[in-house]
Amino acid sequence: MNMILFMITLSLTLSILLTALNFWLAQMTPDSEKLSPYECGFDPLGSARLPFSIRFFLVAILFLLFDLEIALLLPLPWAIQLQSPTTTMTWASTLILLLTLGLIYEWTQGGLEWAE
Repeated sequence: MNMILFMITLSLTLSILLTALNFWLAQMTPDSEKLSPYECGFDPLGSARLPFSIRFFLVAILFLLFDLEIALLLPLPWAIQLQSPTTTMTWASTLILLLTLGLIYEWTQGGLEWAE
């Protein structure tokens, strides 16, 4: 019981000490750089309606699509241990075939070409 009381007192004292130290050492005079908004490298004073390339969104969607494929196929080794591994392999093959056909269609339509 004494040890628990000691640990509670120690943690409370340490918390109060660190909070007081934070207020004592904190910088209270922010400069102009800290007061200006940070917009990930974009000029915050310019137009907020800059056009983005549709290619950027295409790459992001393709990344998400294939990331989703990996997430769906990751449990496949454990799923093969089920009663019917043939059904599992059929579903996995169907998923891979569907995604491959979508990628081929996107490729033939010229969606992956960066030059316009």
